[in-house]
Order: sequence, then C-alpha cells, then structure tokens
Amino acid sequence: MSNPLQAKTSILLLFLFADIFRGTGQQVVHPVNPDEANNHRAAQNHITIDAADIRNTIPPTMFGTCMEDVNHEIYGGLYAQLIMGESFEEPASGINYNEWKKYGGYWAADREYGDSSISIVPGRPTGGMVGANDIDVEPDGSARLINDKQNFRDGSMEADLRFLQTRGNGAGILLRAADIGIGNNTLISYEVRLNRETNKLQLLKHRQDEQMLAEMPVAFRPDSWQHIRARLQGAQISVYFNDSLTISYNDDEGPITAGRIGLAISGTPASFRNVRLTQSTSSANLPNAHHTEQDTTRQLTLIRPVEQQVSDRWDVIASDAHETHFSLVQHDAFNGLAMQSIELTSAGGKAGVANRGLNRWGILVGKGQTYTGTCYLKTPADGLPVTMALESADGSRTYAQQVLTITGNTWKEYRFSLTADASDTNARFALYFRQPAKLCVDQVSLLPPSAKLYRDLPMRADIGNAIAAEGVTFMRYAGTMVNAAGYRFKKMIGPRASRPPYTGHWNEYSTNGFGIEDFLQFCEASHITPAFAINIEETPQDAADMVDYLNGDETTAWGRRRIQNGHPKPYGIRYIEIGNEEVMFEGDDEKIADHYAGRFLTLYRAIHGRDTAIQLVCSAWWRPGSANTKKIFNALDGKAAFWDYHVGGDNPASGSEVDKALTLMQQLFHQWNPSTTMRCTIFEENGGLHDMRRALGHATNLNAVRRHGDFMLTSCPANALQPWHQNDNDWDQGQIFFTPDTVWGMPPYYVQQMAAANYLPLRVQDSVEGALDVTATRDKEGKTLVLHLVNTSAAPAEATIHIGHFNGKTARVVSIAGSPSAENSPGHTRDVVPGEQTIRPDAKGDWHYTCSPWSYTIIRL
Repeated sequence: MSNPLQAKTSILLLFLFADIFRGTGQQVVHPVNPDEANNHRAAQNHITIDAADIRNTIPPTMFGTCMEDVNHEIYGGLYAQLIMGESFEEPASGINYNEWKKYGGYWAADREYGDSSISIVPGRPTGGMVGANDIDVEPDGSARLINDKQNFRDGSMEADLRFLQTRGNGAGILLRAADIGIGNNTLISYEVRLNRETNKLQLLKHRQDEQMLAEMPVAFRPDSWQHIRARLQGAQISVYFNDSLTISYNDDEGPITAGRIGLAISGTPASFRNVRLTQSTSSANLPNAHHTEQDTTRQLTLIRPVEQQVSDRWDVIASDAHETHFSLVQHDAFNGLAMQSIELTSAGGKAGVANRGLNRWGILVGKGQTYTGTCYLKTPADGLPVTMALESADGSRTYAQQVLTITGNTWKEYRFSLTADASDTNARFALYFRQPAKLCVDQVSLLPPSAKLYRDLPMRADIGNAIAAEGVTFMRYAGTMVNAAGYRFKKMIGPRASRPPYTGHWNEYSTNGFGIEDFLQFCEASHITPAFAINIEETPQDAADMVDYLNGDETTAWGRRRIQNGHPKPYGIRYIEIGNEEVMFEGDDEKIADHYAGRFLTLYRAIHGRDTAIQLVCSAWWRPGSANTKKIFNALDGKAAFWDYHVGGDNPASGSEVDKALTLMQQLFHQWNPSTTMRCTIFEENGGLHDMRRALGHATNLNAVRRHGDFMLTSCPANALQPWHQNDNDWDQGQIFFTPDTVWGMPPYYVQQMAAANYLPLRVQDSVEGALDVTATRDKEGKTLVLHLVNTSAAPAEATIHIGHFNGKTARVVSIAGSPSAENSPGHTRDVVPGEQTIRPDAKGDWHYTCSPWSYTIIRL
C-alpha cells in the first residue's frame, strides 16, 4: 500500500475541516473563567532542540482511530442504512410510540396493572413477547420516555410509580423538558424524583447538568405504588407526595418556562402507571381544545392495544385498532428469528408500519433526491397493492410513494425507488396497504441518494469525508463487540439481507449489515491501513478460510467466493487481532490466561498456514506485575508481532503515564527475551470525554508515542464517531459527532488532524526547562522541522526555543486552545478549532512563542 499520508493529500484539501493551514481558521480560546488567564503569570519555558541528533523513527501509521459500534458509530452512523431494526428482531415493547419517544433504556408493557402502566429496568431486556397492559424499562444509567404531543407550560402532571429492585438512584417525572438526548445530563427540564436510596422526594433542575433545588424526606415502601404530582404556575412549583404538599419552591433564577413532559429513571428499575396531565387554559395544547376557564385534564395513553404488537424500532400505522392486528412471528422469518405480521380485517382501513431511523431521531429527506430500498414480503392474497412511502413524522404529509404489487406466500425481494418532493430532517419511512389482507414483512433496507454515499459504498459520504479529512492513517475495527458469541466472520459476507442478525455485546439486537469486509472496503477507498479483531473462538478452519477470502486469489475456494461477491482484488490485510481485552473481564485468572494463549496459538497456525505475512496482535489485558502476563508473553513471543495496550485519554497530562508505561513494557519485553521482536500498539485510547481535556490528553499521548516510535505501530483514540445525544452506552468520547444532516469535529479531532498534517518521520533531541510537554520531529532531508508543544495549565506558557543544526527563517504556527470543558455542538460546530499565525526568530536566531492556557501548538519551520 502506498504511503497513506500522501494518498490522502487531495482529500484533505477538498474537505471543509482541512483548512488549518489556509489561514481561514480563527483560534478560539476559552479560559477556565473570563479572568483566570489574566490572574496567572506566564510560566517560563526554555526549549533546546538539536535537529542533527536523531533519537528514533516514527511510523506513518501512528495516526489511528478505533471504530467500534458502541454508540451507533456504524449502525446509525457510517453505515448508510436509514432503517433501524430492519430485521424486526427487537421484541414488541407495547409502548405507544405514536405519542411517546424513548431516550435510552428498555421500556416494555407487562400489562399486569391495567392499560396505563409501564415499567423500565436498567441493563438488558429479558426478551420475548410482552403481554398486555404495563411498561418495564431498563435504563443505561438514565432513561427517559418523553411525550411527543404535549407542549407544557402551566398546570400539573402526576403518575404512580414503584421500584422493581433494590439498586439504583430513583425515578420520577419530567416537566417543561427540552433539548433532550440519550445519556446523563442531556436535557433542559425540571424533574421530580423519588430517591430510593435516600428516601427523599427531590426537585431537580437540568440545564445539561443536575441542580438540586429542594428535597424532603418521605416514608414509603419502594415495592409499593406511590403517587407523585407536580403543579407549575410560572416560576412557582408545588410538589405533592401521596396527595400531601411536600415541596413548595419558587425558581426565580432563570426558570424554565415551557417544554415537554416525561417519565425518568436514574439507574433503577421502576414501573409507572396512571399518568395524567392537567393544563391551564392558557397553555392547553390538546387537539381541538375548547376554550374554557377550567383546567383540562387528560389521562395519557402509555401502551398500544394488545393487537398492535410491532417490533420495538417500528411504529404502528392503523386507521382503526379494531380493524387491524399486528404480531411478531418467531417462525418462518426470511432472516433471523422474527418477522412482522400485519393484518387488515375490514375494508376502508389502512394498516402498516413506519420507521424513523436511529432511536426515532428522524430520516433526512431532501427535495428532488431519490432514495432506494429493498424489502422481503409475502402474502396469501393475490396481487396485494402495498405502498412504500417517505412521509412526515406524523404521517400527515407524503413526500414520495411507490405502490408494489405483492403476490405469493413465499418470501420475495421487492425493490423500490422514492423521489422526494420536499425536504424534511425528521421524516419517516412507511409501508402500508388499504384492503383486507395479511402481509408478512422482513429485512427492510433504505439507502440515501447515490450522491450522499461514500465512493459508491453504502456508507455516509459526509462521515467518510470527515474521517479522511482528519488525516487518519490507521484504523482498528471492533473492540469488545467481538467478544459476543455470535460475532463470526462468515456471517458478515455476501448479500446483506441474508446476513444473520445476532445477540451483540453493546447492542442486544445487532446487525451484520456492516462487518469486517465492509470495514476493509471503507479503508481501501480511503487509503487507510486497516486492522481488525476476531473472536478467539473462531474455528481454525474458519480462520483459514477467512484469510483465503481476504487475501487469496482465484485458486482458493474462498478467494473465488470473494470474487463472486464483487471484489476481484485481494484485500491484502496485514494486521489481525486475536480477541479484545482478553484475560480482563474474568480477572487475572491463570486458566483464562492459558485458554487465551492456547486459542491464540491455534489461530496463529491456521492463519499463518495461509499467509505468513499477516502480523497478529495479542489482546491480553496488560498487567505488568502479573505472572500470567509473562506467561502469555513467553507463549506468544515470536508469533504475536504486537501487544495491544489500552490507555486513558481524559486526563490532559495522560501522556506522562503512557510514557512511563511504554518504557516499562519495552524493558520487560527485553528482560523476558533480549532478542524479542514484539512491539506495542495502542488500539484503544479510552475515556468518557470529547472536550479540550480529552484533546490535550490525546496530544500528550501522541508525544509519548513519538518518544517510543520504534516500538509502536499506532495510537487509536476511541471512539471514532458518535451520534449527537444518542449516548446509550455511556461512552461519551467520539472524535466526530453527527446528526442526520450534520457532521463536525470535536477538539480531539482537530488535535489528530493537526498532528497528521504535520507528520515527519524522525524524532530529534529535545530538552525542556519548564512544564510544557514537547517533542520535535524532522524529515529525512533535514529541510523541515516540527515542534509539538502541549500546555496543560490554566496559565499561558512563554517559550524561548533554541534550535541547533537547523536554520529556519519563518515558522507557521497552528494552535488549538480552550477551557477544559470546551467542545463543539450543532449550530456551534466551529467554536473550538485551530488558528494559524506566522513567527520569525530574533536577532540571535532563537524563537519566542507564548502558548495559550490549555493548548496544543505546532510550530513548523
């Protein structure tokens, strides 16, 4: 493969983000508070560089990223499939999604306590079909169910709730909620919470954070039904517990004036029922509301009728509940375990299902643009007209439609094409029919217009272009997701509609629509060096066949299979990781360590029996003080080319610890075997942040990797991507964020882009008197020199730089700075971006530059 840095030069120039050396960027500095930077005296730093003293080389693959479908990086992100839940594998929850929208967690009706009851439980759903009238939910830390129809100002909301287990924090109701997302602290709202741990009723205020306004102790049995009610009139809030006034509070500091209502969970399983909304005349927002001086009270419907059981990612289309019957059938599916059955029993009605994409955040539709799709259908009817459509979220407006004639009670693939006559960022896909009949549906796919696809692949062009513009030279695919029992290579190839879904690690109902081969095609199109992980329980034969499929020619059976699947040229894969974070989840266990070493050696023999050029990566968790770590090293030495070491990145100064850890790893390797060739690769730089703290953590980690360049393959921040406000697994650490219509970089993205755009292969000697973290690199010819300076302090840092054996006349400086919590967001996607300037040496030939507080700076001579 050609030099990936050179291959991406044209891409970098084409994409919007790659403007940091064109003079268009403006440096944005956000000090910790408006006066803090001025209150700190600038720290003095004296830096000496000897450009003739080469210390080590630095691999061009250094600028990596880790793509793992933790938070819909793939399914809902890079993979352009617009339908979420295309295989109808998710069980029916029973939630009335025509009025409510969930944000995290697993909500389900159990129908034990009547038509108004639901429950939510944290973790994973129990699976299976639900019964009739109640809702359960499992939150991932927090979860919310928001009423999409009611705009609330003044009035009251009430509900019954009870707790299902003895763990977690609490549950309650939300009022005047807005800017809602998945994950903790992703909304603006008032919350009334019954805290199970403290036995208190709490009034909280959220503005993308959590503020306690008031709390009072209350006596209750957690497993019994409790009644809570909150009445809001302007800034006055009254909270009742079991009909007794418990909290009275006047919010005179920036009160929240309007928004939605909802149910909320904070890490504990709970049930809800009897949700009622009373709105004052001035704020009533009910359909056909009659103007009256009386308040309007309505009991809100939480649950669909029992005959409307559809897969949880889909919504019901029904003109009359008594004329339709929906059921999930767990036999005779086209693919996977389940299919959706829809039946219309009388004339004049309408029955079908609708899909609004990832977590119902809406499908992006553009006027004049054509969307193509496929679905698998069967019907006992003769010539049933079935409509495929793009519609507004509530179905009131149709943007495009095509009617298909469905015949036969065996599965057939049907293709359709929809050209929209209007634009909508929150549309839905609908499938329905209007005459008495029964229809079975499975495996539905919808792709954006070809112009929005990345290099003719079924991937989002805007996301693919953003990855390319970041300057990524190496990409590692799949982390803990590979540890799922159903994660197998042979299930990821061939026609997508026939690839079996499986029980995943991060997502209970995972798709194989995007797998290892699709990842390799993206890397191939982007000129990125790829590596991927496989499950350690792959059979030796399957591993050997995989190598033939990826790297073999037409003389091998599996090489021919790849050619038949549309990829004549071998992929030429060179890096495969065996497992992920092995010997970790079970603790430091000798039997587990022995099992991993044995599986590695078995797969090593199978893979190298087909291609000895493939370099294998050991994924055993690095515990330098453990005898099991040394035991695994001895077993794999000479067979594993690299040991995967996972590091942290949230601490701005994390590079210091990484530097020490890499030094120790290298020492131990050579202590255990002085002639070893095993090296290190960082396939995951983990954390929970995506702000300037994480950006500086990555910058100092890059400096550490440069110092150990001869020992390293790459350094891959996790995660590459993250959908905005869809953080349903709590890993809030994406470099690139996206919505259906927008893609933007977070501060760590720009750090990686700056570093990659200024890659030079040789590290030279540096010495620093001061607190700045500095490395210096140069090209082989000695014509260009680059300094990387990281200031992890709230004070500016003045640097005097003396450079030996290099005569530079001018230097371009690019820097990114901001308060530790600074980040970018929709509507403010370039608040924190690099800025550029030019500097010159003084009369003595020394250079002077003041690094902003909390900054990463590149000086290029």
